[in-house]
Amino acid sequence: MKFHRFFDSFRSPFLRSENINGLLFVLPLIFGFFAFQFYPFLASVFLSLTRYNLLQPARWVGIGNFVLLVKDPDFYKVLWNTVYFTTVSIPAGMIGGLFLALLVNHKLKTMTLFRTIYFLPMFTSWIAAGVVWAWLLHPSFGLVNYILWGLFRIEGPEWLVDARWAMLAIIIVSIWKNIGYNMLIFLAGLQGIPHTFYEAAELDGAGRIRRLWHITIPLLSPTTFFILIVSVIAAFQIFDVVYIMTEGGPEWSTRVIGYHVWNTGFRYMKMGYASAIAWVLFIFIFGATLIQWRIGKRWVHY
Repeated sequence: MKFHRFFDSFRSPFLRSENINGLLFVLPLIFGFFAFQFYPFLASVFLSLTRYNLLQPARWVGIGNFVLLVKDPDFYKVLWNTVYFTTVSIPAGMIGGLFLALLVNHKLKTMTLFRTIYFLPMFTSWIAAGVVWAWLLHPSFGLVNYILWGLFRIEGPEWLVDARWAMLAIIIVSIWKNIGYNMLIFLAGLQGIPHTFYEAAELDGAGRIRRLWHITIPLLSPTTFFILIVSVIAAFQIFDVVYIMTEGGPEWSTRVIGYHVWNTGFRYMKMGYASAIAWVLFIFIFGATLIQWRIGKRWVHY
C-alpha cells in the first residue's frame, strides 16, 4: 500500500498537463538527437572497425584501419596541412579580431554601421564565400591580381593553381570569414572591463601601449581563451571552403583532414577507413582541447 502511494506521488507530478506538454515539445529534439547524432556516433565506432564500401556488407577488421592509417604517408601529409592551416589562421584571425574590436570600441553614431560591416561575412555561407573568392583570386582576371598590378605594379601569383600559394589563399578566406565573429566576442569582453582601470593607469602616466599590454590583454584572457578553444575546433574541421575552392589541390597542398574524410568515404567508397580517420581527428581535437585547458590555467585570469 505504501509502495503504491509512493508511486502515485511520483507519477502524479509527471502526468501534469504542463509536464506532458513540455515533453511533447522536446520530443522532436530528442528524436533528432538520437537519429542524427547519437546513432551516427555509434555507427561510426562500428564502421571504423570494419571494411565497408556501401555496396557489400561490412567485414570486421578490428584495428586494421587504424594500423593502415599509421602506415599511410598520405595521412601525414594531410595532417601537416591541417596543422599548418590551424597554426597560421588562428593567431592571425585572433589578432585581427582584437584589432577591429579596439577600433570599433567607441561610442560614436557610425560605429554600429562599422560593426555590422565587419560582421557581415559571418552571415555568408562557406559555399557562397568560396565561389566568390575563387573568382576574386583567379590568376588571369581576378580582382585581387588586378588591384595588385594596377596599384602596385606587382604581378599577382596564381593563387589557387600554385601549390605554394593555394593554402595561403584558403587561410586568407578563412580569416576574412571569421574575423567578424572574433571581433564581436572581443568587443563584448572589452566592454566588460571597468573604465576605472584605464583612468587610474592614465593618471599614473601609462600610455596606450602599456594600458593595452598590462590591462586590456590580461583582463581579456577569458575571452581570448574561449575564442582559442572554438577556433581550434573549427579549424581542425575545415572542409567547405577547401571543397569549393581547390578540392584539396593542387598537388595535395590544401587537402586537410576534413576533406580527406569526405574524399575517402564518398569518392573512394571506403567508409570504414574514413570513419577511422574521423575518429583520429576527434582524438586530435579532444587532445588539443585538453592541453589548452591545462595550459589555460596558467594564463587565464577570471
